[in-house]
Amino acid sequence: MPIPSAKKNSSRTSRFAALASAGALALALGGCAATSTAPVTPGQAAVMTAQERQLGAEAHPQLLAEFGGAYTGPQAAYVEQVGKNIAVQSGLGDARTAFTVTLLNSPVNNAFAIPGGYIYTTRELVALMDNEAELAGVLGHEVGHVAARHAQQRQQAAQQNSILGAVGAILSGVLFGNSQIGQLGQQLAMQGSQLLTLKYSRSQEIQADDLGIAYLSNAGYDPRAMATVLQSLAAQNALDAQRMGSSNQVPEWASTHPDPASRVSRALTEAQGMPGNVTNKDTFLTRIDGMMYGDDPKQGVVEGNTFIHPVYRFKFSVPSGYFMVNGTQAVSISGQSGKGQLTAGSYNGDMNTYIQNAFNGLTNGQQQITPSSIQRTTVNGIPAAYGTARVDSGNGAVDVTVFAYEFSNSQAFHFVTITQAGNAGVFNSMYSSMQRIDATQAAAVKARKIDVVTVRSGDTLSSLASRMAYDNYKMERFLVLNSLDSNSSLQVGQKVKIVTY
Repeated sequence: MPIPSAKKNSSRTSRFAALASAGALALALGGCAATSTAPVTPGQAAVMTAQERQLGAEAHPQLLAEFGGAYTGPQAAYVEQVGKNIAVQSGLGDARTAFTVTLLNSPVNNAFAIPGGYIYTTRELVALMDNEAELAGVLGHEVGHVAARHAQQRQQAAQQNSILGAVGAILSGVLFGNSQIGQLGQQLAMQGSQLLTLKYSRSQEIQADDLGIAYLSNAGYDPRAMATVLQSLAAQNALDAQRMGSSNQVPEWASTHPDPASRVSRALTEAQGMPGNVTNKDTFLTRIDGMMYGDDPKQGVVEGNTFIHPVYRFKFSVPSGYFMVNGTQAVSISGQSGKGQLTAGSYNGDMNTYIQNAFNGLTNGQQQITPSSIQRTTVNGIPAAYGTARVDSGNGAVDVTVFAYEFSNSQAFHFVTITQAGNAGVFNSMYSSMQRIDATQAAAVKARKIDVVTVRSGDTLSSLASRMAYDNYKMERFLVLNSLDSNSSLQVGQKVKIVTY
């Protein structure tokens, strides 16, 4: 969470974000209207227009800001190389110059594309892959979206609505009825700003799968890699659901693509009989060795039920049974009894105005939510204030709370939470846990990284999993990271990934 001093959410940024391939919550909430797909022959896509290139060039820096920025270094150069090589198969001009391939500094599993040949994947998703063919498959899938002009079709289907308006409409109808807090529900249901984009229809996703598989085969890669990376995503989704509990399941593929488990068998069938057998497994593992994994300390880190931000020097803890996801603009908090987020806003020293502005921001200024009162307090030496408003959600009354902290005359942070009416107190322990940390504590926060190790004689699944830099789910994380199961056998000389500091 690299929290800005002021919230940025311009209609221009939203319009660009709406063109990205990563999606919102439509599938998890029942799907969206079908969108027809025109046939696209691999290698014969229509030339990108000047308008598409301009749109992508304008959107690119804004999307980087929304999705954690670009991850740089040798791993990023490798991803760019593979991405441009597979993009050649689309026929969309000279891929070496026509495409921009970016490795994002994001701890979520995601990949997306926008018009103009801009392709993105996160370092977290790359770390989940097992070989270069899988990397080429994911990037080829996104190239397929560009080649088929899916983003433009979805934008037209949304009638030029901004993504926030489109998702807000979905969530306000499903979660909260036609209420004034639809925007709040949309914000708190998101798992960070990676969801600020429209969802493709199922037919578009299938077409992108098929194009990606064809690109793999034509490039000499094993076309089954599309199915195996989807299988890894499905396994990661299952682990995330296990860690979060059934009431807090995260949407598939960071809520952006149809359920990968349902696409595995179809992708295998599509690849059957197609030429290509290159995977470049060892090359891939060697090239991603040392890549950051999980939260970037500069954006704050989630450690169990505690969030620590070494740059702004604070930490807080969520109640037992709650789960946090660190996004680029906010930390999302989800549990059975309520949802919330921590973020920041523009602060001029007036806490009452700050809190009211936070309430106003929940409805995009369309209707005002006003707390019954604003109370001043001190939390662990930090000046603070809070207010709660009871709102008719359309499905019953809910309590919306803003709890803000003044860290300086120009810097404030605040929680926004939503609970059933009368249940706002479930977050009291979280509000009271906010505290500053000193320089020593801040310096102790370290980044995790991917460490590719070679299996030696005597190594077992248990011994390798014990080296994972986590306090829980060590074995489960290790197995998913390496596409293994509890009955897998290790071979001496085999390369595997572990997560270390």
